[in-house]
Amino acid sequence: MGLDLRELTCEYRTEWLGSDVRAPRFGWKLDSDRRGTVQRAYRLQVAEAKADFAEPLWDSGEVESPDSIHVPYGGPELRSRTRYYYRVKTWDGFGRESAWSEAGWWETGLLSPDGWRARWTTPDARELAPDEKAIFQLRKGFEAKAGIASARLYATAAGVYELELNGSRVGEDLLAPGWTSYRHRLQYQTYDVTSYLRNGENAIGARLGDGWYKGEITWLGTTNVYGDRRALLLQLCIRYEDGSEQWVLSDSSWRCSTGPILESSLYDGETYDAGREQDGWSEPGFREDGWFGTEELALPYDHLVAQENWPTRVTEILKPQRVIRTPSGALVLYLGQNLVGRMRMTLDVPAGTTIRLRHAEVLDRDGNIYFGNLRKAKQTVEYVAKGGGFETYAPIFTFQGFRYVLVEGYPYADDEERLLGSFAAEVIHSDMTPTGSFECSDPRVNRLHSNIVWGQRGNFLDVPTDCPQRDERLGWTGDAQVFARTAAFNYHV
Repeated sequence: MGLDLRELTCEYRTEWLGSDVRAPRFGWKLDSDRRGTVQRAYRLQVAEAKADFAEPLWDSGEVESPDSIHVPYGGPELRSRTRYYYRVKTWDGFGRESAWSEAGWWETGLLSPDGWRARWTTPDARELAPDEKAIFQLRKGFEAKAGIASARLYATAAGVYELELNGSRVGEDLLAPGWTSYRHRLQYQTYDVTSYLRNGENAIGARLGDGWYKGEITWLGTTNVYGDRRALLLQLCIRYEDGSEQWVLSDSSWRCSTGPILESSLYDGETYDAGREQDGWSEPGFREDGWFGTEELALPYDHLVAQENWPTRVTEILKPQRVIRTPSGALVLYLGQNLVGRMRMTLDVPAGTTIRLRHAEVLDRDGNIYFGNLRKAKQTVEYVAKGGGFETYAPIFTFQGFRYVLVEGYPYADDEERLLGSFAAEVIHSDMTPTGSFECSDPRVNRLHSNIVWGQRGNFLDVPTDCPQRDERLGWTGDAQVFARTAAFNYHV
């Protein structure tokens, strides 16, 4: 083996799409077949083309240093929307020189507000009320020519958003752009959508929800904390093989409507009527009959930053362990683990069947499901089936904290095997990289540590929160301060 390099990172990421850091920091790990190996020096190179290290953009030269983390870039000023490659070699205290590492890469997003050409876009208030509870759906059709080399989509929202391109979901992120102090700092996301595009007609669709931006926050029922209008900011840049570029921008040319999501709230849950689905709404050729116009909002751009935190995603799927028939006669699914996330249902039921799920953490002393600790939070999901075969659904702009799920309206309640097969829990939290683990000979201590890890997973949903279930779910620096060292042991935070 000798002396080898592995796990190159740029700002802690192995591949980083969409950065606005002007002097990123690099890291690597050494593998050695000799005990007591220490790094004596390193040499770092950055290039704009993967095979162009013969004439790199920047070469640190041989630097006498043991540092292998937080090594800063020191080359020429970086350009927006550019992919850079980097590699490193090292020398150790035994006088050995490693080979060059494999090349890593990162890609810049928009390094300044001047990079934004799009406009903040929202439904025309004269046609669709800003306080409409239903989720907004916005769409835009466009044409692309042959010879697409690459395509990047930069997007954010005043609210929470989800994107579709030619009928396919873009990315895996949930509840984007996350929760920040929106007036001071609003994150945008970057997506590689090259494979989504086709020669000829294309279409983009966006769903817009209230989220933390204007939805209910705190037990006081406060709304519109950061603003009173949902809005989308999106720009798609298509680069062609001939060097030309095409931009598709959010502006007042987009069309909008409401759809099957009649209501969605972080605390209360979501109501979805599948009978209101508009097939093909994010695909080219869709007829926009009955859709409304949009207008542009004068929101700022100078507080936009590329996403820094780990995205919120589904990280695990758990099946219900058993069905509980409570003393009150309720039908309850038991997950076996207190978790934060959502229930996905896969159903084959008659049209109009209404399935209602209520989420809770505990049973009371009599064995009935208990909702008292939720206070005003409803944690309720309601789904109205369209019928005609299997259909699947999971709420989009909400999450719940639970271990038990009360099921109402399921027409085959006596068939427990079918019931258990129709539902699954999707665990949701910030998709952090694990950094440490613990196991000992005492199963009780192992269970304690497992509870700690699950507690972190449940409360690290974009920001560290005080609880994930009742009408609170707020960032709380007192709790985070006490838990910080343990959190850093468990995950890369």
